[in-house]
Amino acid sequence: MGTWKLVNSRNFDGYVKSVGVGFATKQAASMTKPTTVIEVNGDTITIKTQSISKNREVSFELGVNFNETTADDRKVKSILMLDGGEFVHRLKWDGQETTLVQEIVDEILILPLTHSSAVCNRTYEEEARPVHSFTDCSSASWLLMDSAPDCLIFLPWHFI
Repeated sequence: MGTWKLVNSRNFDGYVKSVGVGFATKQAASMTKPTTVIEVNGDTITIKTQSISKNREVSFELGVNFNETTADDRKVKSILMLDGGEFVHRLKWDGQETTLVQEIVDEILILPLTHSSAVCNRTYEEEARPVHSFTDCSSASWLLMDSAPDCLIFLPWHFI
């Protein structure tokens, strides 16, 4: 949950070559630094990927197979599962399979992508979460701070 900006990508060219991405698409993808937004609404998880070249959005429920169109327009069968503290995303198409694993370590989103023997490691940093100011009915100022993915903390302004 949150908004994540790509800050590092190792062996992305090797990974997309292994998957079979065309030259022009590979070049465009290699130049972008996408932002990923992860949202949870009940049982539905939505992942939005935004970049200067392409935006995409996928919504799913954990453990339920679904059809997905990848950023390079491949039609795949996908499933996402929660394994410990990791999101494991498996995509299958034409007898091939790739696996993406999302894990948050020390406030960094680590995303290894694996296809055959090619492995790409992408690292994302979380963008700062907004702090919202408002006044309650008794005119006391409060700040709403989203300090953890599933935790909202209300503090009187004079404690901050």
